[in-house]
Amino acid sequence: MTSCVLLLRGALVLGTALGLFATQAWAFGLDDVALRASKLAASPYQKPAGTLPKSVKALTYDQYRDIRFRPDRALWRNAKLPFEIMFFHPGWFHEDTVVIHEVWAEGVRDIPFDPDLFDYGRNKIDREELAGLGYAGFRVHFPVNTPTYKDEVLVFLGASYFRGLGRGQRFGLSARALAIDTAENGGEEFPRFVEFWIERPPPTAKELSIYALLDSPRAAGAYRFVLRPGATTALDVEARLFLRKNVAKLGLAPLTSMFFFGANQRSAREDYRPRVHDSEGLSIQASEKNWIWRPLVNPKRLLVTSFALTNPRGFGLMQRYDLRPSAWVELKGHWGPGRIELVQIPVPDETHDNIVAYWVPDWQPRPKDVLPYSYRLLWQKDRDVRPPMGWVSETRRGRGFVKAADGSVELHVDFEGPTLNRMPPGSTVDVVLSVDGNGEVRAQRALRNEATGGWRLTVRVRRVDGNKPVELWAHLNRGKEVLTETWSYILPPE
Repeated sequence: MTSCVLLLRGALVLGTALGLFATQAWAFGLDDVALRASKLAASPYQKPAGTLPKSVKALTYDQYRDIRFRPDRALWRNAKLPFEIMFFHPGWFHEDTVVIHEVWAEGVRDIPFDPDLFDYGRNKIDREELAGLGYAGFRVHFPVNTPTYKDEVLVFLGASYFRGLGRGQRFGLSARALAIDTAENGGEEFPRFVEFWIERPPPTAKELSIYALLDSPRAAGAYRFVLRPGATTALDVEARLFLRKNVAKLGLAPLTSMFFFGANQRSAREDYRPRVHDSEGLSIQASEKNWIWRPLVNPKRLLVTSFALTNPRGFGLMQRYDLRPSAWVELKGHWGPGRIELVQIPVPDETHDNIVAYWVPDWQPRPKDVLPYSYRLLWQKDRDVRPPMGWVSETRRGRGFVKAADGSVELHVDFEGPTLNRMPPGSTVDVVLSVDGNGEVRAQRALRNEATGGWRLTVRVRRVDGNKPVELWAHLNRGKEVLTETWSYILPPE
């Protein structure tokens, strides 16, 4: 085993393969990891060694799934702490391993790879080849659904990806620490976490702190995650980012999801499912009362759109039904001017994540400068962040019935929410609709939806140039009162 690296009170201390255990309580924090990140950024990038044994590297998807962590060997299981940690075995797509440490009252200790922690199922693997291998990642368990069972609430696995769950939720979309040059012609760079430090929690803990070191050819970073599981699971993220080289586009607080088809875009082939997606729309709170909702699509070619804002309140990829969570990014402090960018990639099936959303600052650091930022990430279902007024509950798209085909497309947008529910019978609403120069509105109307108590907006629009998209914006008013968030829609090219 190679020597481990221990960061204690900001100093770089080298330990032997057996690890060093201090004789007194040691302080450890983000400053320690930031020191490592700044040194990484000031030195040439080192590619991962990629030293997996052939027997592990050749595992198929089903063979890899047959390797399972033994729950009775979870970190802190015997100590009966509220949180437990289980680890992922490398293999299949997860070839790069990470270094994992535990931070406790007596210092920092390594958590070395141990093949005895896994049940290998039907796989025939020589365990002597696995010595010093390293873990692919880890997952955090905590009882959110019942006090008698520790549920999986947070996972770190692959590059800088992580996923969280709240009460009653099932895994769906993912978050990332950093996105570099997403959808750029030169190709995207995927930074990866290379090292983690997990703080041992006290017996009555309701939160867990995790530190991570990020590395990539053009960036290095230090991250602190504070996990608070619950009905809505919160993850506070504090980061310090250092660039090795300039990048074309820096994406902060990125979210990654999947949209194959749904109510606003039906399947192109026969499918018994009415919708297949982990998220159905991008929600943005631009200011206290300015909310935007953009339904997602699976375009026929790459579609990149953005919203220029200054100090927005937050944004998220939301799932307004089902058990898959929404992920809401609540920005802390002043992020200044920039844009929330939405990337939508064409995919042939639901096995691909094709949706990415992130914040792009107008200013980005020069190489070796530090960019500090922080935000809160909420994994939620029943308590979705929603506007205080009305919101879009559904968008439907199709040609409908017309006596003469004119190439137009009809869009039905259902709005619901408190401002609409309290309107007296017989009330009317004003439709505020705008369409870009490539769209020609053939008809529009708004009617009360007696089934929901909300209102339905119907717009029939025709593309002037079928090879170009059409952008539409709409919300409902009553006089000067804004009743709903703004529905923002991209009708892709034919």
